[in-house]
Amino acid sequence: MEKKEIREAYQKYWLENGKRPVSVYTFTQQLNISESSFYDAYASFDALEKDIWRAIFDETLEKLVADETYRAYGVREKLLAFYFLWVQQLRENRSYILLQKEKYLVPGAHLDRLESFRIAFFDYIRELIKEGYQTGEVKERKYISDQYVHGFWLQALFVLQYWIKDDSERFEMTDAAIEKAVNLSFQLISSNTLDSILDFGKFMFARK
Repeated sequence: MEKKEIREAYQKYWLENGKRPVSVYTFTQQLNISESSFYDAYASFDALEKDIWRAIFDETLEKLVADETYRAYGVREKLLAFYFLWVQQLRENRSYILLQKEKYLVPGAHLDRLESFRIAFFDYIRELIKEGYQTGEVKERKYISDQYVHGFWLQALFVLQYWIKDDSERFEMTDAAIEKAVNLSFQLISSNTLDSILDFGKFMFARK
C-alpha cells in the first residue's frame, strides 16, 4: 500500500471516530495489511501525521511550479499565490484539521506535528529570498537576513490559525488577511522601513 493510501485511510479513521487508532495493529487490521507494511511507510502515527502536513505543502508547490504564470511572478506575488493555493489545499482536509486543532494547532502547543512541513517551507522561503535579492525585492541586511525565514514561518502559522477560525463566506477574510500580511512583510524587508526601526531601537538602547 502506498503512503498516500495510508494517509487517506488514517484521515478517514479520524473523521469517522474523532481520534487516532488505538494501535498500529488495529489500524492495519482494518486496512487488511500487515503491520510491517505500515512500518515500511511510517515509523509511527506521529510520523504519519507529520507527513500529512508535508504532503499538503508538496502538492501545493507542485501545482505552482507547473504553472507558467506563477513562474513569471515576482517574489511577493509568488508568496501570495502560494498562500492562496495552500489554503485551497487545506480546505480539502478541513474536517480532519478541525478535529486536530485542539491537539496541536493552538499557539505554541505541539508544533512538532508541523516539523516536516516547516523544514520544506523554510527551503521554499530561502529560495524566494535569494530570488528577491537578485530582483531587488528583498534587501539583504547583515545579521538580519538569516532571520527572514523565521518571520515568514510565523506568518504561515498566522495564516493557518486565521483560516481555522475563519467562518466568512468562501473564507474571504482569510484571503484579505493573507494579502495584508504579505504586503506588510515585503514592506519591511524590501524598503528602508525596517532599517529605520532598527536604527530607532539602537538609539533607544544606547540611551539606557
